[in-house]
Amino acid sequence: MRGLESNKTTIRHMVFKEVARFAYEDLSKEEFEQLPFKMLPSEENRYRSNIFLERAILGERIRTAMGMPYRPASQGGPLSDGIEQADISDHYYTPPLINVIKFACNACPEKRVMVTNGCQGCLEHPCMEVCPKDAISMVDGKSVIDESKCIKCGKCVSACPYNAIIKQERPCTLACGAGAIKNDEHGRAHIDQDKCVSCGQCLVSCPFGAIVDKSQIYQCIKAIRGGEKVYAIVAPAFVGQFGDDKDNQKVRALFKRLGFRDAREVSIGADMCTVAEARDFLEEVPEKMDFMATSCCPAWAAFAKKNFPDLAPSISMALTPMVLTARMVKKRHDGCKIAFIGPCAAKKLEAMRRTIRSDVDFVLTFEEVAGMMDARGFTLDDITEEEYLPFDSGSGDGCGFAISGGVADAVAHRIKQINPDAEVKIARAEGLAECKKMLMMAKMGKYKGYLLEGMGCPGGCAGGAGTIKAPDKTTKLVQAEIKNKASQTPIDNRYMFMLENVEEREQLMNKDFSTGADEWEKRTFND
Repeated sequence: MRGLESNKTTIRHMVFKEVARFAYEDLSKEEFEQLPFKMLPSEENRYRSNIFLERAILGERIRTAMGMPYRPASQGGPLSDGIEQADISDHYYTPPLINVIKFACNACPEKRVMVTNGCQGCLEHPCMEVCPKDAISMVDGKSVIDESKCIKCGKCVSACPYNAIIKQERPCTLACGAGAIKNDEHGRAHIDQDKCVSCGQCLVSCPFGAIVDKSQIYQCIKAIRGGEKVYAIVAPAFVGQFGDDKDNQKVRALFKRLGFRDAREVSIGADMCTVAEARDFLEEVPEKMDFMATSCCPAWAAFAKKNFPDLAPSISMALTPMVLTARMVKKRHDGCKIAFIGPCAAKKLEAMRRTIRSDVDFVLTFEEVAGMMDARGFTLDDITEEEYLPFDSGSGDGCGFAISGGVADAVAHRIKQINPDAEVKIARAEGLAECKKMLMMAKMGKYKGYLLEGMGCPGGCAGGAGTIKAPDKTTKLVQAEIKNKASQTPIDNRYMFMLENVEEREQLMNKDFSTGADEWEKRTFND
């Protein structure tokens, strides 16, 4: 649960910190082998049934945080097995990105209805009366459910006047809107990689911390220490993630402290995406297709294409803000590398795509960057005014991409600026289960002429698996930041005249940048 300091978040942060320290301080393989003992030095167990199991689980957490493959309990060997493959700065994630550490999984029941001690054995026993399968009987004055008959409909749960009957669902399964989590032969969670879109909601929902994702912390730091010019491009949901101070100038300075050459805000790319999607909508809907869906959320786009392939042509072809911003920075700084910093596990999956690899070299979450900060021994409060730097950013609409509804609103604003008479009907969904319902309605023809916004995470990017703050708090912080932007829509942005040149020449869809785009980029990223 984001925003809650718990054993799980403490362990995750400890792992990210130590992996970052390993990279920054260039520790030996022998020191790497000792990390589980350094992190859990006691002979007494703290989190699990015994200290040996705790260290074994911690070891697999460290390996995945290094970008290395997860090993099952049946596979022995040193912790550093395969570290040579991870010890290169251009190492990309190898699938699967999201992994279940099987021997950390609690094998929670997938779904069950239970009578608790709160049952009063009442005279009315409405639970028995509403059960369609006669699965409930009274035994010794208490309700008892026959599991062999129960269909988990939940009618008894709603009927009990004492709330004494509860319906339990495995948290990871409940969080997975893609239906990708099943049971293995031992009742433990198993991810169907053909269905998984790497949204990471299972990861943040598992109370046992048995689900982990791979990281590029180590590779990114190695590139920095190797003299590579690594630029951080930061998603607009960053507001408040690294401390209570929301000053953007401090955030840019913190990335320079971590060793990045500099940092830019991805809301600039969001403005470009807004322009492109508004153009596409006006040109395509409804003459060429019934509706258009936004493209910026990779989990949503992958889910839609996997489950509704016939609707795939209706998803905008506009590049995502991450890719657009990365291309502009790489044009300005020849030979540099790009690290996208954001709230999203699925962005790691997007960056693995063959067509994107040359644009985005590393993807790190806010949570992983916090571990890097701890490894370097500073907080946002330690950054002085002398280190402050202006942080170029996009419009309020671009910043709004971070929250549910923000993408569609930005595109609709732009459409109305181009054609005030245009009717823009919007449907939006957050969380893959709701996205599925929206796509089913679209397939039935219910959204003709609509702009559809899908967000893989509840709350949008503010609820992404890599955020630190609670999604509702992040949403409020982003909303406040939107109001503070000097320009509210892309057309009001002081760089917009160059965006228009890029749009007209349609150069953002390939690697060929126009003179206008180059000039725009120079003005935007003026060092």
